[in-house]
Order: sequence, then C-alpha cells, then structure tokens
Amino acid sequence: MRPRVVVGVSGRPGGLTALRRAAAEARLREAELWAVLAWDVPGAGLGGRQGAGLGPSLLLCRADAAVRLRSALTAAFGATGAGVPVAGRAVRGTPGAVLVDMAGAGDCLLVVGAGPRGALHRCLRPSVARYCVARAPCPVLAVPDARELVGRDGV
Repeated sequence: MRPRVVVGVSGRPGGLTALRRAAAEARLREAELWAVLAWDVPGAGLGGRQGAGLGPSLLLCRADAAVRLRSALTAAFGATGAGVPVAGRAVRGTPGAVLVDMAGAGDCLLVVGAGPRGALHRCLRPSVARYCVARAPCPVLAVPDARELVGRDGV
C-alpha cells in the first residue's frame, strides 16, 4: 500500500495553506494525498432532528460538501494540480473524528490547519487540530494560516 498524507479541507484561506503544505509533504514522501472534507446536516447533531426527516437535506448537504471540496482543490492547485495523486473524500461526521478515522494508521501523516484561536473562538468551536493531535495514531502536522504569521511578526 502506498503511503498517504491525509489533510483536512475546510475551504477557508487557512485551510488552503494546509492543503498546499500537505501536497508538498506528499511529494517529499512519494505519497498519495487524501483531501478530506467533513460535513454534517445542520441540526442533525445532539438535540436535533435525526432519522427519516433528513432525506432531502442529507442529499443536498452531501452534494454541497462535494462542491466545496472540488472548489478548495481548485483554489489550492488550479489547473496544474497538486503534483501527486489526489483522492478527494467528503465524509459525514465531525471534522476531528473523521480525520483521525481517515488517517487510521501509523504510516500516515495527518495535516490540519491551525487557524486563529482567540478565547471566544475556542469557546464557540473546539479545535480540530488539538483533537487530532490528542487522538491520531500517526504524526500530525498543524499548519498555521500564513496570514496569521504575517500579522504576528509584523512583516
């Protein structure tokens, strides 16, 4: 089995930085790149509606996830491509759990974006990067958003 680099895709600018870095790592390792976008149906989580009433919403959300994944890959690599074999996967579930499941083995590298983490943001949305670092069975590379680095260093 060919080694793989698994990368979380969000479509945000910081996620594009992680996607490009993951492609560079895949080229260095002569590995396949797995671009993974986790998605779910709004309101389908705890306390939400689950089951039979989700049919059309489920299909729409799945289709939207596939479009967002293709858009992120195009934004990151354009027409030239990543320079390595790429497998795009839109998987239903929470981002951290999906990425850890997709990484699955010690011979993988898991790449995640490490976006801005102010106090308010941490309260509203848990860190996918922290989840992955704590639970992944393989090395995890947390890539900061290049725009954040410029702002911090004053460059």
